[in-house]
Amino acid sequence: MVFSSALFIFGFAPIFFFCYFSVPERGRNPVILVASILFYAMGAGTVALVLMGSVWLNQFVARRLVVSDRKNSARLLAMGVGLNLAALIYYKYTAFGWNIVANMFQGLAGVSFGSAPRIVLPIGISFFTFQGISYIIDVHRRRVLPASGYFDFAVYHTLFPQLVAGPIVRYIEIQDRLYRRSIDLGRLTEGAYRFCLGLGKKIVIADNLGNLADQIIKLPSHELTCSHAWLGILCYSFQIYYDFSGYSDMAIGLGKLLGFDFPENFNQPYRSANITEFWRRWHMTLSRWFRDYVYIPLGGNRRGPLRTYFNLAAVFVLCGLWHGAGLNFLIWGMYHGALLVIERLLDRHLHWRPRGPLAIAVTFALVTIGWVFFRIDDLGAEFTYLRAMFFADTADTIYFPIGYFLTADTMTYLAIATLFAFLPIEKLTALRPDRLGLFSGQLCFGIFSFGLSLVQLASKSFNPFIYFRF
Repeated sequence: MVFSSALFIFGFAPIFFFCYFSVPERGRNPVILVASILFYAMGAGTVALVLMGSVWLNQFVARRLVVSDRKNSARLLAMGVGLNLAALIYYKYTAFGWNIVANMFQGLAGVSFGSAPRIVLPIGISFFTFQGISYIIDVHRRRVLPASGYFDFAVYHTLFPQLVAGPIVRYIEIQDRLYRRSIDLGRLTEGAYRFCLGLGKKIVIADNLGNLADQIIKLPSHELTCSHAWLGILCYSFQIYYDFSGYSDMAIGLGKLLGFDFPENFNQPYRSANITEFWRRWHMTLSRWFRDYVYIPLGGNRRGPLRTYFNLAAVFVLCGLWHGAGLNFLIWGMYHGALLVIERLLDRHLHWRPRGPLAIAVTFALVTIGWVFFRIDDLGAEFTYLRAMFFADTADTIYFPIGYFLTADTMTYLAIATLFAFLPIEKLTALRPDRLGLFSGQLCFGIFSFGLSLVQLASKSFNPFIYFRF
């Protein structure tokens, strides 16, 4: 089930919130837990047992970490992290590893391993695995005490607004709200607005541009021109941003309706003047996770420049593989790691870091080129597409000229996407003379976004969430 589906908007959500606000405060956590398990099981089926196993494992380890001495605590932590990663590797990377080994033996010795085993991937396993790892590491570091019981930890670990596609919410960020939450009209209004805003991003912008991106990227190479290639990947750049940031907005909005404050996950990343800034604005909870639990433990930038470059490269190789089990994701991670290392070298030796409008345009172009590796999973097709982008046209027969795709609707959606991706919105809100004006504007915009989303939802079937597969 996705937040942008009729089943959720007209079925699950109304029933859940009716039950949630009908019971006294002490009864709301059980409502959340039951609803979260139901929400997950409706999409995952019996694979939901993996999530329940994650609940038991991480709480079991956390409870014993606080009563163990230093030596045993380190062993327990290693066991907990190892088991979390073992489950992630088994479900997400077994087929990937199998195919690599099978191709290697096929090429070297002519030995056939057969087809890779078919393993059902639990929805959102990358997200709740990282959440569990951060929990036991924070307990080990004495930054937080474990939840008071398995029930309380289960409420946090299965919390349905952020369960399957983030943001990656750490226990330390919402631990107090697990036991006491205040909900008032202002919080409810803000939560509803954020949900409607995210729904509009997803349905109105991401889905329309994503449909066009799919049509163009799937064109045969002999029909692909430079203009086609750039239009297709530009549409995908906006699709993935509005799809994922829209989901994050909906998750944050639902959290506020429940009394939780989830961390922000996007901050207009396409306004970044360099790749370093981009990763401080894009999927911020993932970036902070890798910084705190991988980059800094590896030594960060404290062990000299060469070690810093290695750490950056290693983190982004892992970041690429976190997104998917495929060589294209590995290349995408290496690409961003290389760009970050180049920026560090320029800053260190030339004391230069890109800034200004031209730097924003160049950074957006570099990120957009990188999305080719993310979107296309066939290496040959990736490089064919890149050749077409850089004027090495492979087209010899054009059945659909660029004007076929550049309709009035497409131009409108691209204009809206560009406006909200690059417009300094925080300056506009700062100019408001009072909060009443801001509140009224949000209310009107939220109602408009919700209504337009419902109209479009009723008229089309293209409604995938890109990050659900992670």
